[in-house]
Amino acid sequence: MDARPFWLAGSPATGDAELTVTNPHDGRVVGTASVPTPEQVERAVAAAHAVRKEAAALPIHVRAEALAYVSRRLSERADEVARLISAENGKPIFWARGEVARAVATFRFAAEETRRFSGEVQRLDTEPAAAGRLAYVSRQPYGPVLAVTPFNFPLNLVAHKVAPAMAVGAPVIVKPAPATPLTALVLGEIIAETGLPAGMVSVLPVPNDRAGALVDDPRLPVVSFTGSGPVGYAIKDRVPRKHVTLELGGNAAAVVLDGADLDWAAGRVALFSNYQAGQSCIAVQRVIVERTVLDAFTAKLVAAVDSLVVGDPADEKTQVGPMVSVEAAERVERWVAEAVAGGARVLTGGDRDGATFAPTVLADVPGDAKVVREEVFGPVLVLRPVASVDEAFAAVNDSRYGLQAGVFTSDLSVAFRAHKELEVGGVVIGDVPSYRADQMPYGGVKESGVGREGLRAAMEDYTYEKVMVLTGLSL
Repeated sequence: MDARPFWLAGSPATGDAELTVTNPHDGRVVGTASVPTPEQVERAVAAAHAVRKEAAALPIHVRAEALAYVSRRLSERADEVARLISAENGKPIFWARGEVARAVATFRFAAEETRRFSGEVQRLDTEPAAAGRLAYVSRQPYGPVLAVTPFNFPLNLVAHKVAPAMAVGAPVIVKPAPATPLTALVLGEIIAETGLPAGMVSVLPVPNDRAGALVDDPRLPVVSFTGSGPVGYAIKDRVPRKHVTLELGGNAAAVVLDGADLDWAAGRVALFSNYQAGQSCIAVQRVIVERTVLDAFTAKLVAAVDSLVVGDPADEKTQVGPMVSVEAAERVERWVAEAVAGGARVLTGGDRDGATFAPTVLADVPGDAKVVREEVFGPVLVLRPVASVDEAFAAVNDSRYGLQAGVFTSDLSVAFRAHKELEVGGVVIGDVPSYRADQMPYGGVKESGVGREGLRAAMEDYTYEKVMVLTGLSL
């Protein structure tokens, strides 16, 4: 099996080592990726640094058309890319198709935002001393971006870093997760077709133990990282003078209140606790239920979880596939066992078969258990009864994370309370916290990260305001 080349400054290249990618479901080899040498990584960084001024000066229409082209080509190759995501990630093909569709939209949104991202004008003659003066405020890229991406969305989370960089004229170097580099390499191939300046985009599947050199390199002034908290904060501490954005996940809560549609809530919570085998930073983990509806909701929830189709990710009917590795599933198994040893009850699930962990519902879980306090990143949800809205919102906030929360309620005043009181980056009313529209600002507070994704938000994160004052005008 020939190794896929990586993309060095917009051209295919091969190194002196290979990375083998296996399917988490059955262990078969999906493909191999060529790994760049340190000298090739240096060439990619040097190229990004050299092209930074040319990239920033690209006309808006050139950037927008390149982004639109990527969107179209991803749409044309959607089936191929979805099957590759499913094979290397273990994601059911149903969800992989959804990820491709989202990436198509992400690049399309970026093309649209590029045409709108043109600065603003301010009259300064609000005070006598500034008579005849006008300010033009533009946004300029800091420079090349290092994009470090995770395994769970090997296409769309790459898109959320690459597309805004292309939009603002910033070169970008992608370091994909070692478990899932193949999809990012296909994206690199498509971007290379756009005719953007050489050096503007590189995709380098370097091992994690070599990533530190990229993080440290002063020619990459922006680091955009999605992944685990300890790694993210280690990066931020390592390069305090760089512009670092972090999306670090959490232990997302869904609140179910009296008066909510329990059938809808149970179905959505069941599905979106398990939709990526729980490997999503906004997968439902904590389910906080008003006691008056606890029994009815629990019965509906367990039935909905039991109805999920678990199996081969290549099967169109499968809703829950394997985790990314046996080791990941074994960790979840240990955490569940620790909770049970502390008094938790398993209402359904709790079993592991290789890399597949059965969708699991836990009740009576001790408040200090890992499945409550940490990010499970697996198909496990924890039920917690509460007596009131006040107690429910306090329970949501009783976490060092704060990415998104969902609140199932029919009361508009409660919805606005949730938006005001919950210590999270996003509140979803009437649905799970797992909802994300790719154009909206997305990110967290507390230990869920720094900065925002979503096209315009990320474009602002990659740029700084630059002011020109015009003097002696007749306004």
